[in-house]
Amino acid sequence: MTAASSRAAGFFSPKILLIVIGTIAVLYGAHRIGAGPWLTNALDWIRGLGALAPLAFIGIYIAACVAFLPGSILTIGAGVIFGVVRGSIYVSIAATLGATAAFLVGRYLARDWVSARLEGNAKFKAIDEAVGKDGWKIVILTRLSPVFPFNLLNYAYGLTKVSLRDYFFASWAGMIPGTILYVYIGSISGDLARAAGGSAKRTPAGWALTAVGFLATVAVAVYATRIGARALREKT
Repeated sequence: MTAASSRAAGFFSPKILLIVIGTIAVLYGAHRIGAGPWLTNALDWIRGLGALAPLAFIGIYIAACVAFLPGSILTIGAGVIFGVVRGSIYVSIAATLGATAAFLVGRYLARDWVSARLEGNAKFKAIDEAVGKDGWKIVILTRLSPVFPFNLLNYAYGLTKVSLRDYFFASWAGMIPGTILYVYIGSISGDLARAAGGSAKRTPAGWALTAVGFLATVAVAVYATRIGARALREKT
């Protein structure tokens, strides 16, 4: 495989293609089956919580992290409800606090249980050794290119020597690209759902600008992931 084809294969990874294809299918389906009004009403109900909506969302997200529930669904939902900017901010806060809560549980309350789950895991052993040398750098790299499911990784870091401060800020920084990508997907979903319900209209130029922004976000997220994966392989 040539260097160029290798880069292309990395960009068009199966995970990214599934995300894009799945999003397109959901949005097209909403148009075809007339789901727009129902989705619009559901979103309006959540927005109706007013000032409590962000706090409720963050609380639910933190609980999901601790309870091993998938955060990607909530991240996409944040884009639907709050839009790209506010959604990214709320998810960034919620995911970081949720990851930190799980980290503290793994370090102080459920250490034996987490150790049993990770016993014999060669990848975690390599990461544990690397954290002892590079600390927060490894946390950032694993957030960019996770070798464990997000929720398990939160608990796993509680067993390492990384400090709470380094873990907190490194996790926050490393999750930013993926957060913005998933929130953007949710934002586009919400826009199309509202358009299908007749509550919002956008010009072709507006949709074209949205598409360009989305593709740029995908490109940046994938690039960051590939850089993180390469650096993590070198260090572990």
